[in-house]
Amino acid sequence: MSDETPICSAKGCRADAVWVLAWNNPKLHTPERRKTWLACEEHREHLSQFLGVRGFLKDVVALEEWERARGREGGSAADR
Repeated sequence: MSDETPICSAKGCRADAVWVLAWNNPKLHTPERRKTWLACEEHREHLSQFLGVRGFLKDVVALEEWERARGREGGSAADR
């Protein structure tokens, strides 16, 4: 695991991530699989809409909460 601060997944954005967008493409992934994008405050809605319109978005969780939950399972959003 890296000590670097996770950054937003939006193209060209270098802001610190504060949200995790958990998603799944049902044509490619098993139902329980979760891929993740990270989002800053500014891009959370845009990235959520992009995934939502395609039916991929499964959950939006604060990065801090996601990492706490993943810490119990081993891994972080930045590892995805």
